[in-house]
This record gives sequence, C-alpha cells and structure tokens, in this order.
Amino acid sequence: MPHPHIFFAHSGGVTAALNATACGVIQTARTSTSSRVYAGEYGILGAIHERLIDTTQWSDQSIQALYHTPSSAFGSCRYKLGSHQQGQQELERIFEVFDAHQIGYFIYNGGNDSQDTTHRISQYAQHIGYPLRCIGLPKTIDNDLPHTDTCPGFGSAAKYIATSVQETALDVQAMHTTSTKVFILEVMGRDAGWLAASSALAQRQAHQAPHLILLPEVPFKPQAFIQAVQHCVSTNGFCIVVASEGIQDTQGRYLNVTQTTDAFGHNQLGGVAPQLAHLVQTQCTFKTHWACADYLQRSARHLASQCDIEQAYTLGQAAIHELMKGTQDVMLTLTRQQSQPYRWGIGHVPLDQVANATRTLPPEWIRSDGFHITPECKAYLAPFIEGEASIPYHKGLPDYPNFPITLAPRQCPIFKPDTHPILEHESV
Repeated sequence: MPHPHIFFAHSGGVTAALNATACGVIQTARTSTSSRVYAGEYGILGAIHERLIDTTQWSDQSIQALYHTPSSAFGSCRYKLGSHQQGQQELERIFEVFDAHQIGYFIYNGGNDSQDTTHRISQYAQHIGYPLRCIGLPKTIDNDLPHTDTCPGFGSAAKYIATSVQETALDVQAMHTTSTKVFILEVMGRDAGWLAASSALAQRQAHQAPHLILLPEVPFKPQAFIQAVQHCVSTNGFCIVVASEGIQDTQGRYLNVTQTTDAFGHNQLGGVAPQLAHLVQTQCTFKTHWACADYLQRSARHLASQCDIEQAYTLGQAAIHELMKGTQDVMLTLTRQQSQPYRWGIGHVPLDQVANATRTLPPEWIRSDGFHITPECKAYLAPFIEGEASIPYHKGLPDYPNFPITLAPRQCPIFKPDTHPILEHESV
C-alpha cells in the first residue's frame, strides 16, 4: 500500500481555471479521504526543495476561494528534470522528500512537457520499487494536448480573445474612415493555432471580424497576406487580423524568435504583431495598430467560461477518486459525448501517449486559402466558451484573496547541488 498523503502541483503557464482544479483536488481529498494534500510551491521545485504547502492549514473558505481566483495560488514553474547525473540526483531527492512526508500519490497539472515530468517520476518510482500512484491533469491555453477534447484554461482564454476581437472591431469600424484601417492582435500558440482559431467565434456573419487568422499550421507568405489585407480593406473598409505567435515562413522558421529559451528548450516567441504591422504599413500605407494579448489572455478570470471552470474543477475531483481506485500512470482527459447540446465526461490515456506530444489543427479544419477556419472547426470550438463564471467584486474590482503559505516542517537536509536553480527565498 502507498503512503497516505498526496503531492499536488501546478506546472507551466498559469490560466484562469488552474486554481479551480486545485479546489477540486483539495475539497475532494478532504471529504473523501484521510489524506493530507501537500501542494508543491512552484511546481516540482517544491518537491526538490522540500517546500510543501500544507493545505490542511487552509480554511474551507480559502479552499473555496480558489474556485474563482486565476493563476496559481501555490506558484507554478517551467522546469525540466535534468538528464544524466543531475536528473538522477533530482529524482533521488524527490523520493527522499516524498518518503519523509509519507507521500504515496502524485498529481501534476500541466501541459505536454509537464506530462513528461509525471511520466518520468512514475517510471522512476517503478524502477526503485517505491509505491507511488501518479496521475497527470491536462492544462494549457494552447489546447494542444492530444487525446482530450479540450484542455482546461483554453475555453476561458478563447472567450477572452473572441470578446477582445469583437470589441476591437467595433472600435476600428467606428474610426476607419479617418484613422486605423488594420488592427493586428497577437495571441499565444507556439505550434498549434487553436487559440487564434477561437477568435473566429466572434464572427457571426461572413463580413465580421476576424477577417484574417494566421495559424502556425499554415506557412506564412508575405505577398499573399498583403493581398488578403488589401482585398479586405477594399471590401469592408478595415481589416482585423489575429496572428498566432508561432507563425512560420515557408522554410519552417518562426517569424519572430528571441535568443532566449525556457527550461524545456523552447525559444521564447513574441513580437510578431509589430512585424506584421510594419509589413502592412510599408506595403499598403494603411494606418495600422497592433496589440499583444500576452498574459492578459491567460488570467482573465472576470471573463472566464463556465464550461471551462466546471471542467477544470471536475478533473480535480476525478483525480482523487481515480487515485483511490488504484488508477495510475495516466493523464485524465475530457471526452466529448455529444456536441449539441455539448456533453462531456472523464476518461484517461497512458502518460507515454501525451508526454511531449502536440495536437495541431487538422488540415481539413483550415479554410482552403489558409486565412481562416471552417464551420466544422468553429462548431468544435463553440461549446468551450459557453456560460459566465461569476466572481465576487469589492469596490468595483475582482475580489481575489491572498492565500496563506504555510509550509510543512522540513524533514530533509537542504538540496543545493551546483547545477540546480535555487529558489530566491531558499537558505544557502
């Protein structure tokens, strides 16, 4: 039998729905088990540095407040377990901490790289004979995890993007005769254009925005883009463009990439919108404005999708139930049971089928000219933004609480090999 307690942590970029999953995990563990839930401060780094947030010290009111609060109350991270000697030391350390705190269950909430972390920990537990049940939970606004109908966080980000496009289009439409004629919105999406595609939900009639959508799945051809912008302006008087940050040229090179990489080896993207705006201004002489949704699209809880929040919370509940049934070495998934009306359930898939895997837009869901999506894609996306997830307000602003960070007493010596990042508040 495994040890009785649970390690839960967030990984990767935060979302408007991420804390709702934590709420589901902790509430269900409280009512259905005698297990203590330790939340890793800053993801897996909390296990490595033995900074375990003891959620038994949180009131029921604080746990419930997670449901309506964006981001991660425990902190998240982009961190890839090392390879060779460093990775071995990290894995040994993680299990030293788990054993000291009687942790027998592991829940990691993140995207495809995070599922790889869960898979590696599960494999190492089996290798050393440590009884640990591991479950991954999906999370990414990019919606690019395979084998799940959608990913918590995506629906709320999609709702934010579609709303922003709808409102910005009204602004540009009102002013285009004497001012801006082209507006470009850059959204997240490294290798998959789901978030950019979701902007099409703002379009109720063919002439409405977004007029052009630039997807990573479609090689960017400058001249074809300029011709499409010119045609749109001549037809509508103005043009609204939504561009994925990860659009690539015909040689597979990102249009705008920095020299900075994250812990998973991905180049940091961003800045494609001003590059496109410069192209339009030099080729067409249209007054052009641009914006980058950036972090705004990730944590806009005031505009969250109720469908998204419910799915995130339910996955947290299901993780506890599945672990107690003996389920392990899987990522839980959302399964579409019916499209109209939308009905969904919970399934699961082996971790090795989602670790480091990416789901892109199917070619048949991209319009033939490459600048928009098909009605079938739009029908797939539509349910994810449905419903308004209300939040409390105080003096006109969202009432987001400050959560208590009460760490479990340290049981192990400080871990600080030369090659490992030290948390800024860690003793050295």
